[in-house]
Amino acid sequence: MAEVVSPVPGAGRREPGEVGRARGPPVADPGAALSPQGEIIEGCRLPVLRRNQDNEDEWPLAEILSVKDISGRKLFYVHYIDFNKRLDEWVTHERLDLKKIQFPKKEAKTPTKNGLPGSRPGSPEREVKRKVEVVSPATPVPCETAPASVFPQNGSARRAVAAQPGRKRKSNCLGTDEDSQDSSDGIPSAPRMTGSLVSDRSHDDIVTRMKNIECIELGRHRLKPWYFSPYPQELTTLPVLYLCEFCLKYGRSLKCLQRHLTKCDLRHPPGNEIYRKGTISFFEIDGRKNKSYSQNLCLLAKCFLDHKTLYYDTDPFLFYVMTEYDCKGFHIVGYFSKEKESTEDYNVACILTLPPYQRRGYGKLLIEFSYELSKVEGKTGTPEKPLSDLGLLSYRSYWSQTILEILMGLKSESGERPQITINEISEITSIKKEDVISTLQYLNLINYYKGQYILTLSEDIVDGHERAMLKRLLRIDSKCLHFTPKDWSKRGKW
Repeated sequence: MAEVVSPVPGAGRREPGEVGRARGPPVADPGAALSPQGEIIEGCRLPVLRRNQDNEDEWPLAEILSVKDISGRKLFYVHYIDFNKRLDEWVTHERLDLKKIQFPKKEAKTPTKNGLPGSRPGSPEREVKRKVEVVSPATPVPCETAPASVFPQNGSARRAVAAQPGRKRKSNCLGTDEDSQDSSDGIPSAPRMTGSLVSDRSHDDIVTRMKNIECIELGRHRLKPWYFSPYPQELTTLPVLYLCEFCLKYGRSLKCLQRHLTKCDLRHPPGNEIYRKGTISFFEIDGRKNKSYSQNLCLLAKCFLDHKTLYYDTDPFLFYVMTEYDCKGFHIVGYFSKEKESTEDYNVACILTLPPYQRRGYGKLLIEFSYELSKVEGKTGTPEKPLSDLGLLSYRSYWSQTILEILMGLKSESGERPQITINEISEITSIKKEDVISTLQYLNLINYYKGQYILTLSEDIVDGHERAMLKRLLRIDSKCLHFTPKDWSKRGKW
């Protein structure tokens, strides 16, 4: 995603990767010693009462990240172990199970993390283990250029796609841990520092681990942020942060917003409208030409993206904002950003559907649109890693449906089995070959049969795909796309 100049007044220029600090809830001294009475301090772990999705009480293990005192009443900011950080919250003393408390391990006076000072002291099992699902070398993977054919198999499968034997490729599926913020293809590598929003846990400290904005009012919606976002410090103590839904400028009160609306003449995102069908429109925004809007968009998005880090420069990025139109204007639904020039074939840097519009098909529509742009550009693309948990699920679902749509649409010619290669699937869909292979492996379609690799589509997979496609009502119509790609390598400073 994009790079952002810190909006904090008087803030100096920071090095890339450094996150702006906002004055959130009071944070106790991480180095404070445990009192003789066994006082609860940062780093303690213990069961905490919460309600699950079925509205039932449960006691998951949680870690105390901060303690504050309001009018003599103590509140504890907790992170539920093995749960997504969006569920972190302030709880009262009554919800803590003090009988099973685990105190943090003692460390040196100047705690460090990844060799950098400023992180809080360690706690039990502090080290984070990345889960990487590695495909066994014995897993059959078809050669990308080997032809595939279709035939029935003992009546148990409707279609099977076969590929000629070729050299085996070792490939890694996408991680399956839904709560992982570091899911990626292959072995995790050091974060890229070329300008997009990449994860850099060396700067992950007690401040940035805690939500600092209580509530955001955006048009007719009130949003509860999931994660930290470096809005100006003086705004983090407000009960509600008010945003103009068209230019995304932030204000400290409803009166400030109303005064701004009398002067703001925008009724849609700045930039060019490159797609419209029905009430859905997409606008292309240049991060250099519309810097203020791009920065405000990144600050809003950071409230719902934990796996990215804000940088200071939006110039190298394009932003594609999806909107819904009504009589009042074009209302933002979601967006994705992409680098103007990507050496790794990334067609998406960050992608987000705002919470009020989630679970309505807009996420897949954003993904589909990103690949439509790649088709016009004549390239294959892939999203920048790591993907968030929700992003991973959306991409997996889109890749699966798109590839199955291709395989099920194959027709035989002159009585012979229809054939297709991995490369052809990639060219038709603009999905990168590695993502095609990992999706086929994730769906468990690849089998070795009579000396060749085949892709077997069982009745369950076919029926499930057909049911899913019936529910997928929102689709991109390529005829409504008016987009001319630019060769950014020849434009100097863009």
